[in-house]
Amino acid sequence: MTDHADSPTARDVLWRFGPMVYGPTVLFALGEGAVIPLIPVIAAQLGADVATAALVASALVVGQLCGNIPAGWAVARIGERLTMAIAGLISLAGVVGMALAPSLGIFAIAVFLIGFCAAAFGLARHSFMTTRVPLSFRARALSLLGGTFRLGMFVGPFVAAGLLALFGDEHATIWFFGGCLVATVLLVLLGPDPERRLFAPARTEPDEDAVDTEDTGEAVTGSIPLRRVPRAEGGSGPGTGVIRTMWRHRRVLSTLGLAAASLSAVRSARQVVLPLWGVSIGLDAQTIALVVGISGAIDFALFYASGQVMDRFGRLWAALPAMILMGAGFVALAFTHDLPQAAMWFAMFAAVLGVGNGLSSGILLTLGADVAPKADPAPFLGSWRTLTDAGGAVAPLLVSGIAAVASLSVATGFMGAIGLVGALAFVRWVPRHVPRVHP
Repeated sequence: MTDHADSPTARDVLWRFGPMVYGPTVLFALGEGAVIPLIPVIAAQLGADVATAALVASALVVGQLCGNIPAGWAVARIGERLTMAIAGLISLAGVVGMALAPSLGIFAIAVFLIGFCAAAFGLARHSFMTTRVPLSFRARALSLLGGTFRLGMFVGPFVAAGLLALFGDEHATIWFFGGCLVATVLLVLLGPDPERRLFAPARTEPDEDAVDTEDTGEAVTGSIPLRRVPRAEGGSGPGTGVIRTMWRHRRVLSTLGLAAASLSAVRSARQVVLPLWGVSIGLDAQTIALVVGISGAIDFALFYASGQVMDRFGRLWAALPAMILMGAGFVALAFTHDLPQAAMWFAMFAAVLGVGNGLSSGILLTLGADVAPKADPAPFLGSWRTLTDAGGAVAPLLVSGIAAVASLSVATGFMGAIGLVGALAFVRWVPRHVPRVHP
């Protein structure tokens, strides 16, 4: 039987509403990307030492980690659009707090608040894609969503550099973020509502061969015919509660979810290890920035390729190469620290890590959407994103702790081992929990 959900009309409607679907995340990520590099600088101006400035910067990640479950609750009850609008307004309060903070404590609270609200933007669109986008087109759509965050984080620092050159004041980037938030809220509230106008055409009755993706512990086979999911007024479904959802889907969260957390950890470690490695082998700041920038450019260039691979060949064909490349890249890099051509090896493996990270674009979003309950995905996605964000938050602590006890090479090799173990976990659990996708 033909699946009409992947008809050209469904894709055309998605692209027609592209500015509304992807615009809010682009604007938020652009403003956030401009501010992030200057958070430690402003913290230092308020009296923080190096360790305290790093702690203040980490408040952004901690805030996002804490915000995922409340964001899932909000999206399930008031809908994606209203959740993003409220989060945008609260973020504006955080921006004002950052710009006018008279003390380091208030500045740290404002940074935490912005991270808390960032979770709402990420989860709202993740939930939207889960219920609206056809299964066989889902990975490409979610890779684009992941690409919007990468775009903001890639372009934002260049915007910040331009603003600093123009105004000579770090606070100019904060007000730029505020302008992005105002534009985001206006776009969300005044633009056409894709929640009401974009949905997947569906059968009125489920087919006999439809597969329930609720976590039963049994292997999942076959493809899932997309159906329109009934939604409660203003929300994403009847609402089963976050805690109950976590317990009901504990098996998939403790298996595939942990594999996804390992991917998030390896990604996060890359951002920490590469600058530290450059410093440890004696490179100057300009060379380190160039190598890290090239790695980031490779990463950004490949974000849509990941979605193409996942939709055409299956999720494992993107997840496995990405994890093997990053895991093996870290392990190999760990043995090059004292080699005569250490700088050359550093540049080469930074590029390898960029390729691996680029191939992983959208994987966590797609896997979460694949295994989420279709009637009410937001609470589950809140739990899923909390688990994956926790992996990303723990990785820098692991690198720091192991490097302090042993060496940076040992810490780098350990993160590579996590990547390789995570690859095995994906091989084990992706076929068990995730539906097969047929082109």
